Amino acid sequence: MADWLLLRLPRTPDAPASWLVVDARGAAVGPPQSGPLSLAGARTAGRRICVLVPGTDVLVAEPDLPTKAGAKLQQLVPYAMEEHLAEDIDDLHFAIGKRTGHSTRTPVAVVTRALMDQWLTALKSNGIEPEAMYADSDLLPQNPGQAVALLDEDVIVVRPPSGSPVTLPAEALPEALEIAQASAPEMGGAARGLILYTGAAEWQQHSAQVEALRERFDGIKIQLLSAGPLSLFAQQMPAATPTNLLQGAYQPTTSRAVGFRAWRVAAILLVCLVGLHVAGKATELTLLKRNEHKVDVSIREAFQTAMPGEPSSPDPRKHMEQRLATARASGGSSGLLSALEALVQARRAAPGAVVQALSYRNGAVELKVAAPDAASLDHMSQALRNNGWHADLTSGNNVASGYEGRIQIHSNGS
Repeated sequence: MADWLLLRLPRTPDAPASWLVVDARGAAVGPPQSGPLSLAGARTAGRRICVLVPGTDVLVAEPDLPTKAGAKLQQLVPYAMEEHLAEDIDDLHFAIGKRTGHSTRTPVAVVTRALMDQWLTALKSNGIEPEAMYADSDLLPQNPGQAVALLDEDVIVVRPPSGSPVTLPAEALPEALEIAQASAPEMGGAARGLILYTGAAEWQQHSAQVEALRERFDGIKIQLLSAGPLSLFAQQMPAATPTNLLQGAYQPTTSRAVGFRAWRVAAILLVCLVGLHVAGKATELTLLKRNEHKVDVSIREAFQTAMPGEPSSPDPRKHMEQRLATARASGGSSGLLSALEALVQARRAAPGAVVQALSYRNGAVELKVAAPDAASLDHMSQALRNNGWHADLTSGNNVASGYEGRIQIHSNGS
């Protein structure tokens, strides 16, 4: 497998970058180097590239998000974290990491889009196209039994036994070590120990403060990094799961990938077009026959529903048209249509009343009505009588949902 070029960007644009070539196991192939990005760009040939950006510029958090959000997770994250962010979420880039085990917390890295654009522009101008981009703090080792911290120039990075790393100024070392003491819920107490990685110069400057806080821990183990933290970060790459910032609009693409994707889309569209044409021509006649059969079945079902008990007719459509014409012919002031019109108007006098069943025979309409109470049925009957109809409440009884009754309607002239 190809070696990696692990490139660490400086915290200030005018400072030199540093880089290290490592193999697939995270072991250094040569010594760390530093200098301008143009010099690092000359080391990229034949190697995969991973860029580390300053953890001071990236917020690494683990919000509690729905485990089944799926594809909507990318849309949900900005609003879930909005109240904890000072910047407008539209100016920020959110990258989502992988959950570990059965945890409900989702790793998220947040950085301003302006910084992402600045970093990628500087890299591209020097011929560097990274495959992955992580916050350097996200590659600090994690130890389930001890807190881990890194003193690196003027900052200190702390990773509690469980949780996300936090980057603070070195002047805030006492506060940082208090974070290091923060316990994971499952540990039930303060961190048992602390592993502190530091350079010789940083240790000489801050050793007195660390020693003054030693009694807060069961033990503090000092690891001196003679060649800087790049080797430490490299060792974590094979097993660690940092959050890759190159997501969404920043997902890396190559000319080869773009060309293949464009060809694949064109091929898929061509196959779909040909397939649709052939399928349409081949099934057109079959679909027409099926639709004709469905219409015939629907007509027979409608006939049986509208005229229960009627014998089957070879031409149900014609039979129904005849019955409809007869009904319309009798639809004067005492016909079915007039009765239904009066019923619609009367129902307004009884809000909540529901017609459960209706039958029409010999000029009379028989209704089964469910209403909130008996008074509602009485109001409905009174409204029918006021509109010139004879309405009788033939039966009624209380039910769990209110009151049910039967009303018979016919014209005063019948």
